[in-house]
Amino acid sequence: MNFRKWGCGVLLLLLLALAACKQQGSPFLLDSRQYHRDVEQWRSQRIARLRAPDGWLSYIGSGRLKEGSYHVGSAPTNDVVLPAGPEQLGTLDIGADGVAVINGRAGTGATLNGTPLRQATLQPVTEGVREASRLQLGSGEFYLVRNGTMLGWRYRDASSARRRDFRGIDYFPVETHWRVEAQWHPFPQARQAVLLTSIGTPLPATMPGEAVFEIEGRSYRLQPVLDEDAPASRRFFFVFSDRTSGRETYGGARYLYAAAPQDGKLVLDFNRAQNPPCALTPHVVCPIAPAINRLELAVTAGEKYQALVQ
Repeated sequence: MNFRKWGCGVLLLLLLALAACKQQGSPFLLDSRQYHRDVEQWRSQRIARLRAPDGWLSYIGSGRLKEGSYHVGSAPTNDVVLPAGPEQLGTLDIGADGVAVINGRAGTGATLNGTPLRQATLQPVTEGVREASRLQLGSGEFYLVRNGTMLGWRYRDASSARRRDFRGIDYFPVETHWRVEAQWHPFPQARQAVLLTSIGTPLPATMPGEAVFEIEGRSYRLQPVLDEDAPASRRFFFVFSDRTSGRETYGGARYLYAAAPQDGKLVLDFNRAQNPPCALTPHVVCPIAPAINRLELAVTAGEKYQALVQ
């Protein structure tokens, strides 16, 4: 047997197989240099989204509401004190049925759907509701949000100091071994679960299965939340914590998005693990890691928390 010729033939077959996989767009092959460029591009795009006028950094005010009547405005004598805007916006009445009606004062400049604010029933932001009522107050925006049984208010401002002064996020170094190929184990039927949020409220979730992977010979597993409305590249949403949580990374959780499995496998790219919005502003509510997703592993990849400059 001509071993030299046999070896060359095997090498040629391997090269052809690799080329075929690349042509098919396999997500499991990795060009190290291109991968580093892709992660850097992802980071730049994420920072741009955070700095956008409607990004998380624009949220500068929030509070809870219950049944009753509230004076609303930026003056400190109000029941709901806004961080900016007119001193006396008007009165907000919350009925026993949760219906919210606002009576705006004349001359505030506030508008709803382009019309000067007078009296209006406010539709809060809630899951599945896209057309919520948002009051425009110059560069600011005031609206209500319902999270389970809790009703609250939010205020965001495109000219906020938090957004203006934000200089970026600190990261762990990009390491290719943190781009992990996991085995996908679907549940016979998707499981209905309840996540807790950063303020302790329940958040219903659907978990379709679990991703099982190995790091340094030890097996780990994570269960994602299924988001059927998300783009294909972000369909699986992992809320996890690890041994860096509360030290180098945000204590409640970090988030990781992944595409749906292909041929029983999916990619967990921990270099793209990101801080939740509530790590960037205290005025939003975020799900925290469930017990099943608390890794006994230090994931030294992705975004850090302590070095955040806001």
